[in-house]
Amino acid sequence: MTTVDINALEAIDIHVHIDMDDHGHASLPDHLMEGAQAHFQSSGGIPKLADIAAFYRERKMAAVVFTVDSESVTGQRAISNDEIADGAAQHSDVLIPFGSIDPAKGSAAVDEARRLVTERGIRGFKLHPNLQAFFPNERSVYPFYEQIEQLNVPIIFHTGQSGVGSGLHGAGGLRLKYSNPLHIDDVAVDFPDLRIVMAHPSFPWQDEALAVAAKNPNVYIDLSGWSPKYFPPNLVQYANSLLKDRVLFGSDYPLLTPDRWIADFDKLEIKPEVRPLIMKQNAVRLLRLD
Repeated sequence: MTTVDINALEAIDIHVHIDMDDHGHASLPDHLMEGAQAHFQSSGGIPKLADIAAFYRERKMAAVVFTVDSESVTGQRAISNDEIADGAAQHSDVLIPFGSIDPAKGSAAVDEARRLVTERGIRGFKLHPNLQAFFPNERSVYPFYEQIEQLNVPIIFHTGQSGVGSGLHGAGGLRLKYSNPLHIDDVAVDFPDLRIVMAHPSFPWQDEALAVAAKNPNVYIDLSGWSPKYFPPNLVQYANSLLKDRVLFGSDYPLLTPDRWIADFDKLEIKPEVRPLIMKQNAVRLLRLD
């Protein structure tokens, strides 16, 4: 269980990727990783978990960390959720571990989710419909959601365009159709006690994402993967008003740094009373850190 001291933190980054384990094994095939780095114009190597912990500790931030298990589609062996749990336990002042399980694993995914939460201290899960090639409202995935709901932990879904695959020949095989946020409306309705986060400004479906979140009180939006200077006006409007309690700071580190994100966020016309909600308090409530 995490020992994050929320009073000592200035922010909680809800969206941080572990793309390299301690053995040099990457979460994605080289061509997809290199393509994503080119899309985000990110520089430098891929940080390991201990490096990420030090990075966020220096900034007085906590980070929700996860990998993406897409083995059935990419053939890439996933980074171990157990290793992420172990590493987060060693840096429990700043790291909050989420798991990722390929939905194609069926009943094994359900069993693994239960083990990770009850035995390893995993605090939630991340799914990437583009990369894992599934529609969130497929009934075959419902037993997994039922287990997550019973475990009372949140789930983050990638939505909208993906930096992974962008600009590559054949888009690296990734298809946008899986990440339309309207598919998540079915999940939110059918599992009303499941806390759901729609990751990223959901280009080209921003209005759909706002409608799903406004309609379903169990749905949040994280703002990762885009510099805030590119946020559409309707997203800023909803963040300042109707959804002020369900919008979350997220960077998409290491592809987008929290330093750059916050510098651009500071220039947005966000109400003073809303800014701390987005940067920390909404995540505290979502993650049950209080």
